[in-house]
Amino acid sequence: MRGQEPREPKAELTALHDIVASVSAARVEADIRRLAGFGTRHTRSDTLSDTRGIGAARRWIKAQFDEISAACGGCLEVSYQTSFVGGTARIPDTTAVVNVLAIQRGTTDPGRYVVMSGDIDSRASNALDGTSDAPGANDNASGMAGVIEAARVLTQHEFNGSIIYAGLSGEEQGLFGGRHMAQVALDEGWRLEAVLNNDMIGNIDGQNGVSDNTIARVFAEGTRADETEAVAARRRVTGGEVDSPSRNLARLIDRLADGYVPNLDMMMVYRLDRFGRGGHHRPFNDAGFPAVRIMEANEDYRRQHQNLRVEDGVEYGDVIDEVEFDFAAKLTAVNAISLAAMAWAPAPPRNVAVEGAVRPSTTLRWDPVPAARAPNLAGYRVYWRLTDAPQWQWSVFAGDVTEHTLENIVIDNYLFGVASVSEDGYESPVVFPWPIGAYEPLEWLGRDPG
Repeated sequence: MRGQEPREPKAELTALHDIVASVSAARVEADIRRLAGFGTRHTRSDTLSDTRGIGAARRWIKAQFDEISAACGGCLEVSYQTSFVGGTARIPDTTAVVNVLAIQRGTTDPGRYVVMSGDIDSRASNALDGTSDAPGANDNASGMAGVIEAARVLTQHEFNGSIIYAGLSGEEQGLFGGRHMAQVALDEGWRLEAVLNNDMIGNIDGQNGVSDNTIARVFAEGTRADETEAVAARRRVTGGEVDSPSRNLARLIDRLADGYVPNLDMMMVYRLDRFGRGGHHRPFNDAGFPAVRIMEANEDYRRQHQNLRVEDGVEYGDVIDEVEFDFAAKLTAVNAISLAAMAWAPAPPRNVAVEGAVRPSTTLRWDPVPAARAPNLAGYRVYWRLTDAPQWQWSVFAGDVTEHTLENIVIDNYLFGVASVSEDGYESPVVFPWPIGAYEPLEWLGRDPG
């Protein structure tokens, strides 16, 4: 390390502390109770009632976004996003799958998006049962309530990039709402920098007997789903198995939680999702976008996908009494500061490359973020770490340049990346070199980033 400075602690970003303090557990609780009160939110449940079923639930969610927008002078673009699904195992008859989106436009880079999503729908034991009670208090009224609360808090601020608050439907029947939104993003060329999917953020008591309100998980895939044979061949010799954009997004979330959310540790899980399970981040990963799942660390499987009942003295079903509202608010705060930090930061640099074979130094190069989109750009920070280290260990601020050489740092011994930095200290996620770490679908590489 001779001649290099250790990575200094990130400068205190006071606004992130303020955002954490603004998240209200009472408001999160009220919204979870309201969503659970619709009886069932099954994708095939009643759409006409004003008090029961997914139709009433999605209209209520839209009304919340409309109310939040009115309070900030119309700062949200609120809409439904509809697709039709049928002929599948869990949706045999053609059914409208309706997402609810609220977009808070950025001031200088409105075509760049960071997304927080939750699921609107719930289910009972039978995945086709659209009539039985399925309150889905934790799965996933908690995540959806977190999205609404994040919108309340963050609309008090303006950001350079855009934020999307999304309620996705059809998750329990096959991730259909996320699939549709991801396809629209591909078709319309959305620059999705990050998707934070929240699925069950309100439980602290595990079925294994562990109860802990200080730990949560962020799941992130390793090698990217849209990896080509050529990219895989490069990865084999350069490394990058744990440096997909989703993994580096998870590292940023972990660092922000450590710095700004008291009494919470984010467990980075190096998997796409839990064994045999799925979540609404996956369709975005499949399309080539960075996406992670944020959720509780301790699950009670008797509270998931179960009819409400008591058997042998054991209660089954996802009811409101089992939700820890302070914990749900804590995870909401993690999302809020992650969205804010990325939306205030410049976009991640593109086309990052590294070289240094048979040399005692390592050089990184990258394309600059367009000045019109990032008038607050201060420059770029180069990161490196040991190959078996979970987090970035060292960094140096390179300035407003497009190339930096790390003297006496041998390329063979470390992994490297570059982040964009704003004048007030907000950083993009770190970008690993080559297409391995690109924050866009690989099919887009080489095109005009507009």
